[in-house]
Amino acid sequence: MVHRRQRVAVIGAGVSGVASARHLKAAGVDVVVFERYKAAGGNWTYDERKPIEPQYPSIKPSVADFVAELEGEAEASRPGVKNEATLDLDQEELRFAPPGPAYSGLMNNVPTSLQEMKGHPWPMGTESYVNVRVKQQYIQSYSKSFGIEPLIRYDTRVEKLRKIGSKWEVRSTTLIREGPNRGQKVRAVEEFDSVVVASGHYHAARVPDFPGLKEWKITWPDRVYHSKCYRNPSELKDKTALILGAGVSSTDIARESHHGAKKIYQSSRGGTFDTPLDWVPPNTERVAGIASFEIPQEGQDKPANITLTDGTVLTGVDKVIIATGYLFSLPFLVDLHDDSLSPENANDTILVTDGSQIHNLHKDIFYIPDPTLAFVGIPFYTATFTLFEYQAIAVAAVFSGFAQTPSEAEMRAEYAEKTKTKGYGRTFHSLLNAQVEYVNSLVEWVNSQADTTGGAKVQGHSQEWIEESKLVHPKFLKFLESRVNGHRVGDDLVPVAVAV
Repeated sequence: MVHRRQRVAVIGAGVSGVASARHLKAAGVDVVVFERYKAAGGNWTYDERKPIEPQYPSIKPSVADFVAELEGEAEASRPGVKNEATLDLDQEELRFAPPGPAYSGLMNNVPTSLQEMKGHPWPMGTESYVNVRVKQQYIQSYSKSFGIEPLIRYDTRVEKLRKIGSKWEVRSTTLIREGPNRGQKVRAVEEFDSVVVASGHYHAARVPDFPGLKEWKITWPDRVYHSKCYRNPSELKDKTALILGAGVSSTDIARESHHGAKKIYQSSRGGTFDTPLDWVPPNTERVAGIASFEIPQEGQDKPANITLTDGTVLTGVDKVIIATGYLFSLPFLVDLHDDSLSPENANDTILVTDGSQIHNLHKDIFYIPDPTLAFVGIPFYTATFTLFEYQAIAVAAVFSGFAQTPSEAEMRAEYAEKTKTKGYGRTFHSLLNAQVEYVNSLVEWVNSQADTTGGAKVQGHSQEWIEESKLVHPKFLKFLESRVNGHRVGDDLVPVAVAV
């Protein structure tokens, strides 16, 4: 079977991006990877700089990550941001490629043995739970081992993506970070046969619209911030802190900070993604949801009161960390956003409505109206590294011509059935207790066409992997018990206070 050599753009150089590039390259595809940051690693890149805070409350998802800069087109205003000419270069670099949500003590919550990628073992002696720096090193080592580094254009952000005829037009901006031309931007327009969006979904911070929260942020900007800006337990030392949200990030921040903090409150609305109460550390109290923040008086320094939905009033709160998650945001595909719609009213072409999910994807990967657009890295509650690699393998098989997606009608029918079963919102992309079934479906689909197309057959998860995955929850609880101020007692990890 003769396959025309394809040219594919990959957006993002985190684990999903480098995995996509590796398998596309191996399948004989010409690949270009666009990465707006200066290094590979994605969410597992620790940067001590803090990103610029989002607007309070969140703005519409289509511009919640960034507003595209397009030469010759009017640029939408950025609330709270001065004219670009007045920004200093450090601020411009922060705005162009904001640091991610990784904090200094961040560690994985799925064992490394379940996140080992094909043909790339973890270094000898790697523990089950490791610091963020180890995870980034693994991604970068993977990229170098499979010859992906030369394919990555760092400091390059995709501004707009659109289909023109049979090609995808990619408009990008490269920010010069070094030398006499630092701060200058170079625009480019290129054509590709297909595109893989591997940019992740932990960029656009979600800030709820609680009464008084905006006023607190204005009055005490350093006391109120999103968890994306949290970096170190020292921020809560000797403080009474309120963390909004009770998910994994909120609980981990509480757990690594509770020894130094005076008191931590964790506010929960009783949501689907709340961590179990036995994960909550000592000195941390889970309380009800937020009703309102008392409006500060002009010149007030002492923290105002916070009223909860059960009528409880919290006093003396020094810090508020907003760990309420993120919005799905695809600013380079703004034409496929509709901020005015609820998820239930999404049509058959839209990708993002209120930011709670991505619509119209077959198996959370292929854009149903046009499968030459694919996404890798959407699902969560899963062993991300291995799961995303299987998605990348499926994409490579299709984009290289060794597999075909089902008909649009078949994909639409499967999507409708999934919607009926899972409903709308973030739960739509959850693979909790379903990764093996999902991977098997991808493997069986790719392998069913391999004999006809000449493609390579794929091996799914081993029985050993499957058995170990059943033990994740008890193993993680044991790990949590040993978590102290960003490192583990008895570990050889460098304590975060002196980490380099």
